[in-house]
Amino acid sequence: MNSATSSAAMRGSNHVGMRQFNERIVLQAIRHHGAIPKADLARLTQLSTQTVAIIVGRLLDDGLLLKQDRVRGKIGQPSVPLSLNPQGAFSVGIQVGRRNLELLVADFCGQPVERLEVHYDYPDPDQLFASMAEGLQTLKERMGELWQRTVGVGLTAPLSLHKWADIMGGQAAQALARWEHIDLTAEVQRLTHLPVVFAKDTTAACVAELLQGHGRSVRSFLYVFVGTFIGGGLVLSGHIMNGERGNAGAIGSLPVGLASAGSGMPPQLLQKASGWQLEQALLAAGHNPLLKHEGAIMNAEYAELTAPWIAQASQALAMTVASSAAFLDLDAVVMDGSLGAPLMTALMTATQEALKAYRFDGMHQPQLLAGQVGAHARALGGALLPLHSQFFPDKDIFLKQDAA
Repeated sequence: MNSATSSAAMRGSNHVGMRQFNERIVLQAIRHHGAIPKADLARLTQLSTQTVAIIVGRLLDDGLLLKQDRVRGKIGQPSVPLSLNPQGAFSVGIQVGRRNLELLVADFCGQPVERLEVHYDYPDPDQLFASMAEGLQTLKERMGELWQRTVGVGLTAPLSLHKWADIMGGQAAQALARWEHIDLTAEVQRLTHLPVVFAKDTTAACVAELLQGHGRSVRSFLYVFVGTFIGGGLVLSGHIMNGERGNAGAIGSLPVGLASAGSGMPPQLLQKASGWQLEQALLAAGHNPLLKHEGAIMNAEYAELTAPWIAQASQALAMTVASSAAFLDLDAVVMDGSLGAPLMTALMTATQEALKAYRFDGMHQPQLLAGQVGAHARALGGALLPLHSQFFPDKDIFLKQDAA
């Protein structure tokens, strides 16, 4: 983010009735710039010195800010930098995946402080909600008195879980079909007194990258998350793009071939570059499918399984990058995922190599970047949702999406 844009985004107002907005502007300025004295806050936000002093006093009383040690300069009185109090507020992220459930508590600075994970073959609703209830109680016990400063729950899940029944098949198909008639947000709300808000899982992961990763320096990027099924999100000019139906950046559905008479429909990206294909190959060979999350997956003994998947996935991803660059004029494509770090690195390297086969005449070739948040981006993005909606000036960065 350039300095001019950053300053404009943090500019407050001295008009009556703007108290809450101005508080959020001050918090945002400290979040972006780190510990900073009141005088610098006033210059940065263009609020009056008196207004900043009043706001800082309230935020200190609320426990959202901390005073740091005085800094003595060459001229004038020593200044007292102000920083966010990590324990000022907490929020919970709940990520419902096709293979795992993750609960994560983030502090006021957006850093994870507690995490639980439950693995399963498929998301059976009854077992899932029982695990959520147990997980929330465990987190409450771990947090102790600090749990009272928890402001909400951010829930993330794939849209329309029931639509993946045909792909997963077997007993999973029966369980997934039941999700068509379940209001996920309402069911989770029954488990807690905290307010619950929803965001699509890959959108949540994308926002985690926007707020805690490359988004702090890259303005426009396509976000790619390689999990059981591949998905994505889109950031343009520093803002999440959701689209009218919440499908902006839904790269899993992108065709990666040309349709022609007699050859049937071309495959979609999710059929070529999802962890699901590698998982099924591992199962067929008698191996634990969870190996895809471990560094050992890159051992020579698994090369006959990993090499074909990397080759196939990287070719499909390179086509996706080239196509996206033509439509969106991107600065970068950020790749992250729940797969093991060595496997993600190998996939990125192969994708970068595959991009050499594409021409970028007349458009900008986006930089390919490894995500900075990592495998827990979806749960962390969920946890950031309540914090962002209550304490950030741009409270609509997450748009509620209809899971149905």
